[in-house]
Amino acid sequence: MDFQSNRFYHIISYGCQANMSDSEHYAGQLEELGYHNTEDLDTADVILINTCCVRETAEDKTLGKIGELKHLKTQNPDLIIAVTGCMAQEWQDKLFKRAPHIDLVIGTHNIHKLIELIQERRSKADHYMAADMSLPAFHDMPVKRFQKFFAWIPIMNGCNKFCTYCIVPYVRGREVSRPIDAIVEEIKKVAAEGYKEITLLGQNVNSYGLDLKDGTDFSKLVAAVDDIDGIERVRYMTSHPKDMTFAMIDAIADSQKVVNHMHLPIQCGSNELLKKMNRGYTVEHYLELVDYARKRMPDLVLTTDIIVGFPGETEAMFEDTLNLLKRVQYDMAYTFIYSPRTGTPAAKMEDQIPQEEKSRRLQRLMEVQNVYSLAKNKEMEDHVYDVIVEGPTKNDANHWFGRTTGNKMIIWENDGSVAIGDTVPVQVDKGQTWVLKGHLVH
Repeated sequence: MDFQSNRFYHIISYGCQANMSDSEHYAGQLEELGYHNTEDLDTADVILINTCCVRETAEDKTLGKIGELKHLKTQNPDLIIAVTGCMAQEWQDKLFKRAPHIDLVIGTHNIHKLIELIQERRSKADHYMAADMSLPAFHDMPVKRFQKFFAWIPIMNGCNKFCTYCIVPYVRGREVSRPIDAIVEEIKKVAAEGYKEITLLGQNVNSYGLDLKDGTDFSKLVAAVDDIDGIERVRYMTSHPKDMTFAMIDAIADSQKVVNHMHLPIQCGSNELLKKMNRGYTVEHYLELVDYARKRMPDLVLTTDIIVGFPGETEAMFEDTLNLLKRVQYDMAYTFIYSPRTGTPAAKMEDQIPQEEKSRRLQRLMEVQNVYSLAKNKEMEDHVYDVIVEGPTKNDANHWFGRTTGNKMIIWENDGSVAIGDTVPVQVDKGQTWVLKGHLVH
């Protein structure tokens, strides 16, 4: 191995938590090769941009960042610029044509090839690409975790759902599950290193194990993870209502470590529109899951995703979504305006909704949801919750924050008595729409 003690790398990550996990594996390889992390782009010998292409705005942002790096390449011809992730998988060698100062393009199934490609690039200045999706999705790689007390644990890769608005199946490939033993081994390792919280990652965790065809499913994984000492909290993302079962809800409810936060994306409240989206479930089935989950977990914190302005969405369909919000009363909804994504069936559908109308509907949706978000948070006032300390807030070093098991953020004035990673009791003094204000309980 060609170790170098005076070389530096910088990673720029866009997109989802799976991308953040991938970036940690890129960082692990770079550090094994002898590079050190730097926040100073001018001193970096390798700059890696891990990309997202779920929305075309994400691609535009990435292309802008790639353009910004051109002057650094001019200053330092030995600088290696790598573009990785979903956009790299989609664009492949077109990226070299768009931006010739890029050196490496690495797709979603080729993360493990970074060291090899850097060594090739350093021996000969040329373009190198690895984007073969027939390779296995998981490889034994070093990892450099970015957080101090929680760790991302990939349990599967890819998606088989083919929602008509989504590019992910085309750039992440088919669903491939890691064996339970491999997942448990990784979790035991991070527990031994002092990590308190893990998040099980997959595009659709509820279909975990189905490809293994040996009876493995998400319920069995939850039971296996629950037996691991040292881990206080287990989160998971993202769920899909089509594959969520009562048995999985039972496993989550019976678990001592899986949190009481469930993110269950509905996307809209119209069965006709759900069919056009190819979501594979009905509103009625979704509500059965919600009712059962709340029956099994009375303290459930429920969040969702909603798209407004999908092609063909009528005013009546949008009203169905508003009525769903009123029926379910989520703790929070992540709301999105539909934007056409080239390469997906929905982009070619007729009856595209005007931007002005999509914006109006989003505003109306948020006005309804915010009422419930505020009410749910105000119900938490005067109650004490255990949080894991994450550190100072982004804008004020004197105020620190942590999250409840339900993933609610509580902010308090720092008195110097706690450290990042501590689990501490905090009393909620004021519930706001997005966050909670409170104080440490000594």
